[in-house]
Amino acid sequence: MNLHQDQIEKMTKQLINSGQIIQAGWISLRYVAYPEASEHQLNMLREAFYAGAQHLFASIMTVLDPGNEPTEADMKRMNKIHEELEHFIKEFKLRHMTKPEGNA
Repeated sequence: MNLHQDQIEKMTKQLINSGQIIQAGWISLRYVAYPEASEHQLNMLREAFYAGAQHLFASIMTVLDPGNEPTEADMKRMNKIHEELEHFIKEFKLRHMTKPEGNA
């Protein structure tokens, strides 16, 4: 099923507003990168997506310094996560969200 970008954005906002930010990310990824995947492939991809999200969240919660306020070390750790994910998303967009140029 192919959805238009505005439909994906609408679904994403609805899911985030209902407290399902990871589900919103999965839905967006599914329709942008894997529109023709089989049900079996989608189940495996969803498990991998959620496993990655769970790993990241658990890792963050494990390495944060104690206390209510973020420390300088906490901010450095978060910045490293941000940098790693920014690198990934740039590569992802090049593979999945850019249209080839020229006529074939």
